[in-house]
Amino acid sequence: MRIAITGSIATDHLMTFPGRFTEQLMPDKLDKVALSFLVDSLAIRRGGVAANIAFGLGFLGLRPLLVGTAGSDFAEYREWLERHGVDTSGVRESVLHHTARFAGTTDADMNQIASFYPGAMVEDVNIDLAELAGQVDLVLIGAGDPDAMIKFTAQCRDQQIPFAADTSWQLARLDGEQVRGLVTGAAYLFCNEYEAHLTEHKTGWTADDLTAEVGVRVTTLGSAGARVERRGQPPVSVPAVPEVRPREPTGAGDAFRAGFLAAVGWGLSLERAAQLGNMIAVHALETTGTQEYELKPASLAERFAAAYGQLAAAEIASHYH
Repeated sequence: MRIAITGSIATDHLMTFPGRFTEQLMPDKLDKVALSFLVDSLAIRRGGVAANIAFGLGFLGLRPLLVGTAGSDFAEYREWLERHGVDTSGVRESVLHHTARFAGTTDADMNQIASFYPGAMVEDVNIDLAELAGQVDLVLIGAGDPDAMIKFTAQCRDQQIPFAADTSWQLARLDGEQVRGLVTGAAYLFCNEYEAHLTEHKTGWTADDLTAEVGVRVTTLGSAGARVERRGQPPVSVPAVPEVRPREPTGAGDAFRAGFLAAVGWGLSLERAAQLGNMIAVHALETTGTQEYELKPASLAERFAAAYGQLAAAEIASHYH
């Protein structure tokens, strides 16, 4: 299965605050917030929604096509992705902007406050996906430049290219009409639990309405695992991986999508896809940096068996070994 991934390509600046954000917020002064957090650590890592998902898929052997815009500072990043199985021929380099930047601070409760500078990503709107017709089996339209996301979705519909909708952190920027346009007819819709409720609120659709608008609706539930829904069928609930040792949450959702789509690409069930998504997400969660985790077949199979049983582990191992 050939998968193209669109969305942000960025450098992450990840910081850790040893306290709790909630203890610093005064409920009666939320209209005048002025806070600065003295952080314990700073890690600069490769990131971006599209690049993170592509990295995971590449690591799992699917050779995804990354589509987007980076800056002239992308050469080393490009080499890194290529070494990890990503086809970067779809990445154009801007002569005007640097690669996008993400800055996030995480507290002791794994809450995060972040900012994002789009940089070269604003040029994604100049990319034409029409040329991918007949060349890919699925396009994941990840969080990136809003105008580009809308354009890519329209191009996929026009060219009859199956697409997955993953609005994630751009959901706050989009209005109801735009959200409806981005998710209607998607082969897959990825959200976390909060994003799922916000999507329903912005579209004006009920949960059943939203499920009916897409092929497969996938909702990640944090420590409660994940839920997969299809119209007219009972939901598939998959528990989380036990005994997790979280270090930094950035990129865990992207890693879930990589694992899920890898299993789909291998022709496995939606239950297996959610299980693999959970497992890859845990690897990212237990590592500082969205592309710093390692997937060793033997240890992955062992942990998979402990979480989901020997049969499930054997199915995954038959594709990733």
